[in-house]
Amino acid sequence: MGHQKISKEIADQYWKANIRLLLKLLSVWFIVSFGAGVIFVEDLNQFHFFGFKLGFWFAQQGSILIFVALIFIYSHKMQKLEEAFNINDDFEPDSYDEDEGEAS
Repeated sequence: MGHQKISKEIADQYWKANIRLLLKLLSVWFIVSFGAGVIFVEDLNQFHFFGFKLGFWFAQQGSILIFVALIFIYSHKMQKLEEAFNINDDFEPDSYDEDEGEAS
């Protein structure tokens, strides 16, 4: 495996896009877990889902299922982001020297 060289400008744009994606996904998770499971629980409990009050369901299972779904969404979006920036994750990180076999 070799090393991939990218410019600092491209690397900065890539990490900014990565952070924006992370913030969006974490916002969704926060809204679902804290909002639906804590703040709006009384309003949501008026409805039932699989025999449980909806607010209770979000607090116990819904937020976990949303979190797992967000992991898959993040993986998919990161693949698209890497393609857009022409970043190949098959290359080893630049912090390793292939000849020495240890971190530099």
